Amino acid sequence: QVQLVESGGGLVQAGGSLRLSCAASGRTFRGYGMGWFRQAPGKEREFVAAISWSGTTYYAESVEGRFTISRDNAKNTHYLQMNSLKPEDTAVYYCAADGRKYYSGSSYYTSSSYTYWGQGTQVTVSS
Repeated sequence: QVQLVESGGGLVQAGGSLRLSCAASGRTFRGYGMGWFRQAPGKEREFVAAISWSGTTYYAESVEGRFTISRDNAKNTHYLQMNSLKPEDTAVYYCAADGRKYYSGSSYYTSSSYTYWGQGTQVTVSS
């Protein structure tokens, strides 16, 4: 079975940093896109960042310049480095993996594009 497991969430003060990790098992995700989404209380799940199989990155406007997504295919893991955190970044963060090998489109912003999901990790930013 395929599993994605997030780690690295926690409580941090505004202006601080966290690094989230998403470790995949069950198969390699080389050649597949990977992403991060988040869901805050009372809000819909929203796109945060994605990285394609070829390394192209995509960011929500609200996090661009503060967050960085990366991947290590040898470890079957992708990451989200979050700097200059704001209280509005508080949410449950979910990692996700696309199921389309060598996808060359532009649908990384849509949650329905992803096949596999982690269980989520809580990020809380205090003011």
